[in-house]
Amino acid sequence: MNDTTPPHMAAMLLTGHGDIDQLVYQQDVPTPTPATGEVLVKVTATAKNNTDRKAREGLYPTKDKNDVASFAMGGTPTLTFPRIQGADVVGRVVAVGRDVDISRIGERGLLDFNLYGSQRRDLNLTPDYYGHGADGGFAEYIAVPSDQFHHIANPDLADAELAAMGMCSYQTAYHMMTSASISAGEHVLVTGASGGVGTALIQLCRIVGAIPYALSQGDKADALFALGAEAVLDRADMHNFTEQVKAVTGGAPIDAVMDLAGGKMTDLFIDTMIFDMNARQSYPRLSIAGASAGNVSEIMWTRIYLYQVQLFGVSHGTREEAEQLMEWIRQGRLKPVLHAAFRLSELHQAERYFVNRGTNYLGKIVIVPDSEWAQHGAPFALESISTLALEAAQ
Repeated sequence: MNDTTPPHMAAMLLTGHGDIDQLVYQQDVPTPTPATGEVLVKVTATAKNNTDRKAREGLYPTKDKNDVASFAMGGTPTLTFPRIQGADVVGRVVAVGRDVDISRIGERGLLDFNLYGSQRRDLNLTPDYYGHGADGGFAEYIAVPSDQFHHIANPDLADAELAAMGMCSYQTAYHMMTSASISAGEHVLVTGASGGVGTALIQLCRIVGAIPYALSQGDKADALFALGAEAVLDRADMHNFTEQVKAVTGGAPIDAVMDLAGGKMTDLFIDTMIFDMNARQSYPRLSIAGASAGNVSEIMWTRIYLYQVQLFGVSHGTREEAEQLMEWIRQGRLKPVLHAAFRLSELHQAERYFVNRGTNYLGKIVIVPDSEWAQHGAPFALESISTLALEAAQ
């Protein structure tokens, strides 16, 4: 440990499944020590993801839809309490463990948030992540593998902006696309387009040459166009949805849907891909990485196998995909979509704001330790959150 590293730190502890009262702010949590092959990072910003809330509330059932459950893809639940959440961590290396070059001290970096089940670079079958199976970044310090803390120098990116480009959203988005083999020229429908994964998908489609069509609230159209959306469809008006899609694609079917919604809309999304099979050049593909509109969809299996719809369930990506994304960030090919920053001690307020976010919401919320607030958080604070609005959200 560095001689200047304090023995204790501030952190937000998740103490059990439930509401935000299970999040307890403490300032006497032992500072972690980097093990062999690890670096100790002084956290400056950590993006908030919807998975933080879902894990807290136990909304990851895989058999009984009423289960209170979390990730257990490896067979054994890894979320134990207390746990420090927060996956998309940015900070600076302040100490190194054995077998790590001391020259890494001082580097600013972004964490590849995965807890990989193997050393495979092209496969990740038992997804888990920092903030769930191990302590994450809603704290002043975190110890992580050296090879997963990627140096991102880019002086034009503030730490909060870099956190907003974290792997939880961008790697999920990229894996949705690689799973479905998205290629240049293809028409891709992006649902939930204003969130972290959705905004990442729009940008990534343009990088690979695909044409993204965004489904979101109509008043966010300008921002989504600026990110690269070809057209924006209003999710408040799903009447004759296939006809709406035809109008913006010039009559062409959607080649692949990147779905973060699920629920009753799944059938409508399939409709946009199969209305003219003779016009297609590839199989219809549906990548699913969320269920914001409902965890259960009723679909006729004959629609799936007769139209040869390929389904891809997507959680996390691979080491190879994470490294590609880091390189695109270094090259400036991806843009941060940062909505606002909150102090770590105000995580309850950030959670309420996130759940009750209004039509002006686009992108990511970032959590900044109170000790780092003046430099890394204050420039990105919400200009005003009325007391009335906060009370209404409680």
